[in-house]
Amino acid sequence: MTASPLAEAVTHTSAPRPLTRVLIANRGEIALRVIRACRDLGLSSVAVYTAADARSPYVELADDAYRLEGTGPQETFLSIPALLAIAKRSGADAVHPGYGYLAESAEFAAAVAEAGLTWVGPSASAITALGDKTGARAVAEAVGAPIARGSAGAVASAEEALRIAEDIGYPVAVKAVHGGGGRGFRTAADSRELPTAFEAASREAVSAFGRGECLLEQQIVRPRHIETQCLADAHGGVRVLSTRDCSLQRRNQKVVEEAPAPGLTAEQERVLEEASAKILTHVGYVGAATCEFLLGADGRLSFMEANARIQVEHTVTEEVTGVDLVAWQLRIAAGERLPAAFPAPRGHAFQFRINAEDPAAGFFPATGAVSALREPSGPGVRMDSGIAEGFHVGTDFDPMLAKLVVTGESREAALARSRRALAEYRLEGVATLLPLHRALVEAPDFAGSEPSVHTKWLEEDFVPAWTASLTPVGASSAEAPAEDVEIVVEVDGHRLTVCVPAALAAPPAPERRPRRRITRREAAAAQAASGLTAPMQGTIVTVDVAPGDRVSAGDRLAVIEAMKMEQPLKAPNDAVVRAVAVSAGSAVRSGDVLVEFED
Repeated sequence: MTASPLAEAVTHTSAPRPLTRVLIANRGEIALRVIRACRDLGLSSVAVYTAADARSPYVELADDAYRLEGTGPQETFLSIPALLAIAKRSGADAVHPGYGYLAESAEFAAAVAEAGLTWVGPSASAITALGDKTGARAVAEAVGAPIARGSAGAVASAEEALRIAEDIGYPVAVKAVHGGGGRGFRTAADSRELPTAFEAASREAVSAFGRGECLLEQQIVRPRHIETQCLADAHGGVRVLSTRDCSLQRRNQKVVEEAPAPGLTAEQERVLEEASAKILTHVGYVGAATCEFLLGADGRLSFMEANARIQVEHTVTEEVTGVDLVAWQLRIAAGERLPAAFPAPRGHAFQFRINAEDPAAGFFPATGAVSALREPSGPGVRMDSGIAEGFHVGTDFDPMLAKLVVTGESREAALARSRRALAEYRLEGVATLLPLHRALVEAPDFAGSEPSVHTKWLEEDFVPAWTASLTPVGASSAEAPAEDVEIVVEVDGHRLTVCVPAALAAPPAPERRPRRRITRREAAAAQAASGLTAPMQGTIVTVDVAPGDRVSAGDRLAVIEAMKMEQPLKAPNDAVVRAVAVSAGSAVRSGDVLVEFED
């Protein structure tokens, strides 16, 4: 049998550890991404899946696949014993965790090593040093990286947070010590907001990461989110490949990323590169890593955290450098040395996260089956997708379905291609962020010659005005109002697509009266007078009202968690609460009555 390219490569290292069969402890598009890297390197891939993923593209394209028994993340993709059992059963000699789930778990990394397998990632000690934001801040301070004022460590209570905030000054950011991906993060403008922000960040951190410790930092107002993509080998080599700008965020979740970060000075790039390299060297890091910074309007940089894994947005760095980062993760894990230098970035790339969220319904996570799918292609267009027609989107996992990555010779060229690719993209059956992306690439503040966005721009400046003009969509279509349909007609041989009311497109039989479909906005208005219902399946995190309470339109009544995201549920109008049908911890389905109002 011919040895794989990777197995041959590692024979030249001081400690050869040839890999042959890699278990991928993740799902969706990142699992497929790792499968492709394995195939390119001549390695065998082993996928794990749940019943819901049985017909997913990554399961079908893996060399081998094993089902995870159980329901929900805790019993499946977060179960270390279950994953290690499949690794042993499948004959895997390495484990790649993808991102999210257990990718930054020191416990999982240690368990993989103790099982005699190769962990494709940094050591458990490095994960511990950087995964804990308090520790990461201490490392940054030790190597002279720029940092913001903040607490010396985890804050014990909201009362202590108030005392620290008075010292460092408002506004402040509350960050889960063991958090990531925007979860366990809240901000407070003053002492009135801080207790609620602290409790929410801690509660979300417990739900997402099992630990609720939080630290406090002075918030940099209206900053850009800048990060560096790094690789480090086991021989002391550290390389910083490029910068990225991830400022387009909503509720601290990235929506669009680009590389390289536009508008940086040579001095800012030098500080970013040197600080990143020193931080990773200090903890003996091995593998792919991202160092994240905030860039204030005054030009000052502040280190935020280091992510000890491959990032969702690694794709844009790959496109502008030509470097396969996932393949290098595998090569580094096998002991290979990094080259003296990687190609300098050329051109520009954007990544658009295709999340199952409904912009016309407050960005609530959406569910349903993908009834039609046409993904864009052509020059400069890359799709990292985890779905196919017929794929069912549930609420157990992250709402990201796919990533559209577009590259051009300049930022302007990449934006032009992005407009073309987004116009080609058709995904029906589940509401997604595609309408938002199409609007963003036309927005002057983002797509102009001098972009002027920051981490709150999308949420506070752009989205409110944009969503105000939206017509809610039904679950059967993510592209057009529910009461309208598209039909194709020919006029003198000219093919035209027109949008007409459904009643005109498909007239009812004469004996039946036509019935217009009720839009989500109309349905919400109809039930507003009687109470509040669950907009989707999920778990109630908090209930903020009791019978007899008088509420005003917009007041928060409860918080629901679905797809690992918390969503506030607000009063649709002024009312008096008659009854509360749920409590914290209640599992609910879409349409369940949560709060009843007096008539």
